[in-house]
Amino acid sequence: MAGQPDELLRNALHNETVVLPPLVVAEMVSGATTLEQRSAVGEIVQEALLYETSLGHWIDVGILRRELRRKGVTVTLPDAHVAQCALELDAVLLTRDAIFAQIAQHTALRVTSAAV
Repeated sequence: MAGQPDELLRNALHNETVVLPPLVVAEMVSGATTLEQRSAVGEIVQEALLYETSLGHWIDVGILRRELRRKGVTVTLPDAHVAQCALELDAVLLTRDAIFAQIAQHTALRVTSAAV
């Protein structure tokens, strides 16, 4: 159902294995336009850990973007940040966004698809 976390995300939340960059929280909140969506976002945010980043992280985000651009893959700053967070955590990135599959082709990023 739209606006509801899919089963894979629900299981990850239950097992306390979801880590969110604060930027993702902001994106989720800004995109939640219905009461149902806001409720789902609230549930996720309350159950997930937040990933804190350092200056070194942001330098690595810039390096990641540069290296991907050299390989013909243009990535937004927010997407590079999310990918870099997953890389630093050696985590599987749960996403619906195809850009992360492209990033994974050129890096050690591991992705799995969320149900639409």
